[in-house]
Amino acid sequence: MRYDFLIETYATERVKVVSAWSMFQDGDLPVRPHPTDRRGRSIHEQMVHQCVSEDIWFRTMLDIEVTASPLPKAETRLEFMRKYAEDSARRLAILREKDEAWWEGDTNFFDVRRSRAWVMTRRMTHTSHHRGQQLAMLRMLGRDEHSNYGPTADTGGLMQNGAPTVYPYPSLEAIFEGEEAGGRKSTLPGPGLKPVTERPDIAK
Repeated sequence: MRYDFLIETYATERVKVVSAWSMFQDGDLPVRPHPTDRRGRSIHEQMVHQCVSEDIWFRTMLDIEVTASPLPKAETRLEFMRKYAEDSARRLAILREKDEAWWEGDTNFFDVRRSRAWVMTRRMTHTSHHRGQQLAMLRMLGRDEHSNYGPTADTGGLMQNGAPTVYPYPSLEAIFEGEEAGGRKSTLPGPGLKPVTERPDIAK
């Protein structure tokens, strides 16, 4: 089916969301990009937005409803991770049943009409946009950062210098097993001896 790539992308994107959340600590949830500026969402608010926004998009644009409430009863880091993993797994199962005609059919996207394939693409870019904001906040907190797509400064630096991709956990199941045990993330090699950006600060 020509739209399998969208289904498989969503399958990996949902894991990346939970993996990113696993890199935070419980005490990080109230933290904002700037402590006195409420325009920037806290980590807690980012988790709420991911769960609520994805639920709304799927229900109102893709006609896929999987839950009575998109939020966990206890709004803790681990419960957000569990709730999002459960709901996104149900969405994934329904997407796997859809045929090409469904993907190519039009639906409402706010005040315009677009194909469901188009809407799904925009949904995943919306998710990755917010995840990028969260990973930037991880750096603001001074934390180590495992891979979410490719190498990071903590996994060795730049891809062109041979830095590896090091995910915190090898699978979704391992994320929950490790985090429920207090954290068992993979070991990070650190930045190494080469610059971690293409424009390193060389001022003396």
